[in-house]
Amino acid sequence: MNQQATLDQLRTLRLHGMANGYEAILNMPTHLQPAAHELLARLTQQEIESKQNKRTEIFLKISKLRYAANLEEVICSQERNLSTQQLSQLADCHWILRSENILITGATGCGKSYLACAIGHQACLLGHKTMYLNMNRFIEKIHQAKLDGTFIKLLNQIEKTNLIILDDFGLQPLNTEARLALLQILEDRYKRKAMIIASQLSIKHWYEYLQDPTLADAILDRLTANAQRIELKGKSLRHNE
Repeated sequence: MNQQATLDQLRTLRLHGMANGYEAILNMPTHLQPAAHELLARLTQQEIESKQNKRTEIFLKISKLRYAANLEEVICSQERNLSTQQLSQLADCHWILRSENILITGATGCGKSYLACAIGHQACLLGHKTMYLNMNRFIEKIHQAKLDGTFIKLLNQIEKTNLIILDDFGLQPLNTEARLALLQILEDRYKRKAMIIASQLSIKHWYEYLQDPTLADAILDRLTANAQRIELKGKSLRHNE
């Protein structure tokens, strides 16, 4: 079998990482080309990396993160009440495997959404399927799903997602429909999957925001029971843009 036929077969099998690696090796001088065992090891590694990169691209695309953020650009300082140690503990995403929540609070412009998206970006890089929704979009999706009969499908989609990010929690009033949907989502994810909540409201005001005492108790119990809290402080970062 000639080399071109081998390349064609690799691409037919959708082993694009191996095909690209093999083609690159064929373009090397013969005396520099690796022996059979090394060649196989190299091509296998390149295929693994190719599939990982493709998966990451897909996860980032479907996550619909608000910002193209990454943890390296997050500002850590005493003034912001965010340390490099805290950030490094979030970076390994082991808290997702432990099904923990992260509750990020702070004033307008302090970087809550950016931090949430940076963590979401890191989660995608590490192979965790992620979904970003601000509360306005969340309420719209719930309402539309109720109207067109796809509510159960939406709940199943959310339940299967490793990390859900709900941004701007507390800005948009919640009706009974949205509160019940939020409770159902939290019930499905409790001790199974992780969430990030970003809010201008301090956590002590969330009960009042949720209005209904019975639902508020149930929602907050599931949100806060197994959660890390980050209270960002300092001046608005938007003044620096």
